[in-house]
Amino acid sequence: MSLSFLFTDEIVLEDERVKLRSLQADDDLNLHFFSQYEPELWKYSIQSAAGEANLKQYISNALADRHANHSYSFIVYDKKLHEFAGCTRFYDIQNTHATLQLGYTWYGKKFQGTGLNQHCKYVMLAFVFDTLQFERVEARADILNEQSIAAMKKIGFITEGVLRNNALSANGYRRDSMVLSILKNEWINRVKEKLMCMCKLT
Repeated sequence: MSLSFLFTDEIVLEDERVKLRSLQADDDLNLHFFSQYEPELWKYSIQSAAGEANLKQYISNALADRHANHSYSFIVYDKKLHEFAGCTRFYDIQNTHATLQLGYTWYGKKFQGTGLNQHCKYVMLAFVFDTLQFERVEARADILNEQSIAAMKKIGFITEGVLRNNALSANGYRRDSMVLSILKNEWINRVKEKLMCMCKLT
């Protein structure tokens, strides 16, 4: 199965704690607070959504990439707090090779460290490996973003190496990117059960 249907059909990924639905043009209203009052959320990002203009451009770019069959972006809703919490997406989707990247993930400060990220990753990884039967999920992070790298390792991502000077950050500097991944057999043999247990604790 491929992800091609995602670009025309709407999907929802959810469990008892989190709901992911496709990002829409008017979601700037739901993400306005973060854009205005927590601009540091995008300190290590390739694209910033800090400020009204940047947020609108961020959403516009995400929707254009979906239309071009390059990525699929979600807005994250925390069912426990009954609030929108941030965004995440699938990108660099390669149906031929059954691989994709998971990233562009950010959450407002009050949602960080609450377990929400584990639930997001669980529903996304379960969809990719169990439903789509893909073989590999990759994630990247600025090598300086220790918090993000630690969160991915905690979930079960394996470090592969560093891409040196490979991307231009939103802040204008060239960054080195840490590359991590999970393979399908790793998901089946250890990551899925581990992540399920983590989710039950939150």
